[in-house]
Amino acid sequence: MVSINEIFTDFIEIKGSKFISFLMPISLYDGQMKRLRNEHPKAVHFVSAYRSLNEYDQIVEYSGDDGEPKGTSGKPTLSVLQGHELINTAIITVRYFGGTKLGPGGLVRAYAQAANGAYAQAILLPYEKLLVKKIKCDYSHVSKVEYESGHHGIRILSKEFGERGVLFAIEGTSENLEAFYQVLGRMICHV
Repeated sequence: MVSINEIFTDFIEIKGSKFISFLMPISLYDGQMKRLRNEHPKAVHFVSAYRSLNEYDQIVEYSGDDGEPKGTSGKPTLSVLQGHELINTAIITVRYFGGTKLGPGGLVRAYAQAANGAYAQAILLPYEKLLVKKIKCDYSHVSKVEYESGHHGIRILSKEFGERGVLFAIEGTSENLEAFYQVLGRMICHV
């Protein structure tokens, strides 16, 4: 399985209809859908699909036709994600109608082509399961925790400053977290 960590886009035009596809990490999906609906008020369809892993490592899939004939847009878009083994990834394709109906087969081909176009732009990363953990440290060790998190590929999700220290929510692969814990040793405690 592969994933991405930024947005990739592509544009195609078929018989006057314009298709703008956006391939993105699933964490950006809701915000991008709102943004695209605001930025493209004259577009007629916002077709989407996504694939993600839930907390039990099961694949969750969704596709939406947004008013296109059933099965002609969302499913072909989802098929692109499945075919390229993308995970924790979403695609939104914005369509401007060009005046000529494409028919069911034409829609299937157009949406698949638009999704594949965005995929062709993508920088793919091997999928790694990320774990979210909480650690606590004294104020005197905050800069060391921040430095080592960057050095070991650990993402700091949040920091809460309290009377008895700082609580961090961090995210990383199990290997990166283990190396991070070894370097910091007794400076941190697990919550």
